[in-house]
Amino acid sequence: MAVWVQCGARPPSYAGMDSAEFTLLESDMYRILQNVLRELNTEQLEISKVMLRLTFHQKVHSNPLGCLALVRVAIRELERAERFDLKPHIIPLLHTLVYTLLQAVYVPEELYRRLYGSCKRLLTFPQPFCTVGLSYTRLLKAEISTPGLMYQRTLVSEHSLRNEQYPLQERVFVFADPAVFSESLGSLLRADIEGGSQLETQLGYMRSVVQHSLQATLGDDLCHGPSLTQALQEQDQDVESYFLEVLAAMEQSAVESKNEQSVLTKRLQQLYTQLLHSTGKDTLSRGSLADIPLPNPDMSFHMWWEEEELWREIAKFVRSSSTTDSFCLSADEFEVSDLSSYFDSDTPRLSVLSTDSGIERDMPPTDSSDTEASGVRAARADQQQGSCRLTRRIAKRIKPSASDSMALMQDALEESAWSTSTLQRHAWPKSSTVLKSRRNFTANVVVVGDDRSVGRLAGAYYRLRKMEARKLFLTAKVNIKLFYIPFSTQLSSPGSPSTGRVSPKDSNPCALGSYLGMLDPWYDFNVCSQGQMIPQLATSDLSRQNRNKSFFTDIISYYVRMGQQPVYFTVYYVKIVFCDPDKSPKDDVFISHLSIDFPEYKLRHGTLKDVSFRQKKGPAETCGGLVSLIYKKVSLSNRETEKGLSLRTTGVQMSAVPTSKAEDLNRLTVDVNEMNPKSSLETKIRTCNLKLKTQERIGFTVCLDKDSRRTLLDVQSIEVEPCKEPGYYVQKSMKSKSRLMSEEDTDSGLSKYLNRGLLLPINTFSGIVP
Repeated sequence: MAVWVQCGARPPSYAGMDSAEFTLLESDMYRILQNVLRELNTEQLEISKVMLRLTFHQKVHSNPLGCLALVRVAIRELERAERFDLKPHIIPLLHTLVYTLLQAVYVPEELYRRLYGSCKRLLTFPQPFCTVGLSYTRLLKAEISTPGLMYQRTLVSEHSLRNEQYPLQERVFVFADPAVFSESLGSLLRADIEGGSQLETQLGYMRSVVQHSLQATLGDDLCHGPSLTQALQEQDQDVESYFLEVLAAMEQSAVESKNEQSVLTKRLQQLYTQLLHSTGKDTLSRGSLADIPLPNPDMSFHMWWEEEELWREIAKFVRSSSTTDSFCLSADEFEVSDLSSYFDSDTPRLSVLSTDSGIERDMPPTDSSDTEASGVRAARADQQQGSCRLTRRIAKRIKPSASDSMALMQDALEESAWSTSTLQRHAWPKSSTVLKSRRNFTANVVVVGDDRSVGRLAGAYYRLRKMEARKLFLTAKVNIKLFYIPFSTQLSSPGSPSTGRVSPKDSNPCALGSYLGMLDPWYDFNVCSQGQMIPQLATSDLSRQNRNKSFFTDIISYYVRMGQQPVYFTVYYVKIVFCDPDKSPKDDVFISHLSIDFPEYKLRHGTLKDVSFRQKKGPAETCGGLVSLIYKKVSLSNRETEKGLSLRTTGVQMSAVPTSKAEDLNRLTVDVNEMNPKSSLETKIRTCNLKLKTQERIGFTVCLDKDSRRTLLDVQSIEVEPCKEPGYYVQKSMKSKSRLMSEEDTDSGLSKYLNRGLLLPINTFSGIVP
């Protein structure tokens, strides 16, 4: 129930809340809200969830009192959920309330304080309720002392309005996997996402900030909304000066929270009077407040053809946004034209035996044709001589500086979601005394697709961290947040019900998205159910009638703004050795699935099913390829037992996606397709480290994250283990080089707080709800 409201004008007075019309609307809001909460834990059809959301959205938008009615009803429901311990309803109600308050023109202080008290009481609740409650407690405390601060900061950062008081900038990058999206559907989404962002100018956003801040602070007792709107429309470039003054007053009030609100009210009252007088209008002290909807953030849509395109777009965003402010990057430090060498830095460099002496005169003479004219021959000889002339290239060994290493370690500290001594998955970061570094740029990366798309994201994230360990580039400048909207054309029709358990990995192309929906019901309601309706939403009548406020863009806006609780997934590293000795081994990563197949044995086994027993050949032909398997069996007691065995199989499936909350562990589940039913092999192997090697002359195929583009043929062996975090090993290598230390000593200091494994954080609304 992402409440995408455009709150109408507030009633002329606070007494309007006691009218018969408001009572009727409040009752209607209560009924719809109850329907939404009831559907959180039921197997509801996806199309029904979409229709329920649309009905709720239209009810709020069609009546100017809808915003205030929703706030009152939701606060009562939140207090009721606390009294009767209805924990599944608490976080959805909190997100609904805060998102409504973010867009509201004016809300009485009494309602703010009731919500603030509820958030403070949540601090005594277990995770994730206390984490969400703490986050919103800080927001509401600032909003009570400085009304309209949330709206102002959100609009300023999301649309990169230049100022000195609040220099934070954000941008949303939507990446669609071309393996999932057709060209026509991609074009529809591009028009849907980027069409609305071109309708407003920077001055228009500044007018919205000025009017909303004045109305939120002065209220309908001291501000006349229509007159203020007309005065701002008549202003041209002078709007920027009013914007900067309002922004400075609001930020100063937020910093000096101990000061009385009357100081801010007096200052904004002066600006309000000055603005009306400059346009020749009389100062009206009372009246209705105008509707100032919060626009969607700046978004860009990309078909994700190349893996490095993701980081290239983020780099362009930082460069284009930092050319005129104090955080400008020099050309030597940041050059977009040099990004190709940056992204290719992970390419292995092969040693080549040199056969020349390195002396220029020892180089072989240049051949030239005798039939050519002497002038042409001489010119060509000079050209060839110049091209063959030895030149010295400027080169230096790149070594991470102390500040770069600290940035990497701090980033690893912020993402250390679970200790290496436990297998239990968590969705909240460990408490740390190291303060987060303030980065002035935030890139919200939204990936739309299936498990293959998340696999590509994990690979891109892994290579970025490796490159950052060699040369710090984006880590110290950009705060990167990852979001995922599951979508696949292979899923069943929109009318099929969703279940509470994750579907089998072979039949569900969005197993990871279904798993996130199982952990967080609010994510399932707002993202999973809506993601599968993308084709219908992109071509719906709602999108045609109102392109600048499309429903799918609102889904992304709500997800990016309110989904701030990450769930961490272990990235697994795999080393692949081929049967051909001349072919170099390959390193890669996967996030959810790895499958191994013996195509020849599987085909042979399939054709022999219809053959009589006497016609069947030997067991080697029917039982698959012979492999040796070495793995470390893991358990909750953290005792690892190394086991080894040999068997015949036609395939092996490895999955990192649990099938239920009871099995929510950070480990791989290995299913071996063994043809011998009398074998003593375990049904499912649970491990984090595995080595598999074929004893046959014929190799096997490896497919990563169900992606046919990442299929490798003729493989002899693989090694799988959790991927190492570059930030941890950079610090460890620097410390070990400074002096001779034992393995135990290298884990002292900051190392014991850092995560050894690389984690991929995907943001949700609640994290893991118990």
